[in-house]
Amino acid sequence: MSQTFAMWSRLAGLPGGKRLFSAAVCLRAPYFLTVLPAVRELRPGYSEVTAPKWWGVHNHIGTFHAIAACNLAEIAMGMLAEATVPGTHRWLPKGMTVAYLARAETSLRAVAEVPELPEFGDEGFDLPVPVTIFDKWGKAVVTATITIWVTRKPSPTSAVVPKHHHRAG
Repeated sequence: MSQTFAMWSRLAGLPGGKRLFSAAVCLRAPYFLTVLPAVRELRPGYSEVTAPKWWGVHNHIGTFHAIAACNLAEIAMGMLAEATVPGTHRWLPKGMTVAYLARAETSLRAVAEVPELPEFGDEGFDLPVPVTIFDKWGKAVVTATITIWVTRKPSPTSAVVPKHHHRAG
């Protein structure tokens, strides 16, 4: 279990715990703060994150800016990855495809879901994470697939650099 998911597990059931967790996520990755995210649900294979419509995410026509929606999708993917990828492994975003389906005129809710969890072994692999972003009426306004590269963390012994011994004389 990642430290992030362990923190969620401790805080989510407490009064104000989800809000505190969401703030901690933004402290770790400050750019996410631009969309004022709130993590609503988090479990292996699933995350749900909301973002209010406020002037900081508006584009020139007053709707939720496309790149702000991408930021929300990335937060949802990252939360899913933290809840899904075991502590023995690490993940890194590799690519993202996005479809803008409709104008995003309201606050948004991003749902990232990997219905079938992969096996985490010794070989690295691509894990596509589908994300759907809905408006407040439940209409899908953006879809994205964010591919992450998952690998086993190096063992502590493989990271040790041998010391050179010098002979006197």
